[in-house]
Amino acid sequence: MSGAEKVVCMTGESERMSGTEKVVCVTGGSGYVASWLVNLLLRRGYTVKATMIQRKQSIYLHLMELRKDFSYSKQICWKKDALIPLLKDAKSELIDPAVKGTLNVLRSCAKAPSVKRVIITASMASVMFNGKPLTPEVVLDETWFSDTVRCEELKNWYPLSKTLAEESAWKFSEDHGIDLVTICPGLCIGPLIQPAPTFSIEAFLKLVKGTEIFPDGIYVFVDIRDVVDAHILAFETPTASGRYCVVGRVVHYSEAFKILQKICPNLHLPEKFEDDKPSLPVYKVSQDRARSLGINFIPLEVSLRDTVESLKEKGFLIF
Repeated sequence: MSGAEKVVCMTGESERMSGTEKVVCVTGGSGYVASWLVNLLLRRGYTVKATMIQRKQSIYLHLMELRKDFSYSKQICWKKDALIPLLKDAKSELIDPAVKGTLNVLRSCAKAPSVKRVIITASMASVMFNGKPLTPEVVLDETWFSDTVRCEELKNWYPLSKTLAEESAWKFSEDHGIDLVTICPGLCIGPLIQPAPTFSIEAFLKLVKGTEIFPDGIYVFVDIRDVVDAHILAFETPTASGRYCVVGRVVHYSEAFKILQKICPNLHLPEKFEDDKPSLPVYKVSQDRARSLGINFIPLEVSLRDTVESLKEKGFLIF
């Protein structure tokens, strides 16, 4: 799943689409996805305007309110939020911000005649929780949507918030004639640009250090660089449309550990997981639509190595 990193909203016209100047607004510009977006967009010749998260005002990284009318320039807006697992009131603390934050951006886009396309990062959490058995024969794809009723019954608040936010975005876009594309990434790993670990990297770090023991579950990994490429390519490709699942590889954590042990033999990994139950069979996630954008997925071995090296470089991991 996408962890907590990604709700991104891209709006405007790229140079490839319009031949005009490329101006970008990135909200939550200090986050994992957003920091990479700023970096790669600048390399591609975009002018980037970034807003920063006001962390002291909330334990969640909510979308900052965009007060200005977008019509003064062609812009891209990136929205980011984060999941904190302890919730007193899931609706007010997680669901409402996810839905309202997404709609706030879309309302601004609807007022701007220069906006030709919106790209929002949803999550694999809005794809895979629908009650269908996830067996080796199953291939998840863009036609899957998480079941909101089931998520609420099971108190799966994060998938519920992501699904409701994406569904709200699709409805609003259809009602207002907005060309919408959504990106549904898995659990992002890869090198850090910003100085502190993000939610998904923090979880990875705890697992690698052995400070917390997790079940040997199934994880849908994707490299952060592939996620960012998917957004930019979906924005710049005139024929892009609909949803895109962006998952590099589906594996058990134990398999990821074996890879880590091989590429980083000096890394002292935990010897066991939370329980000794038989591992669940691994399902698949279709890469067809993501590859149609031009994504060539970075191998998991490279992503894991680069994640560990980045954490070591920044002093979060010593070995």
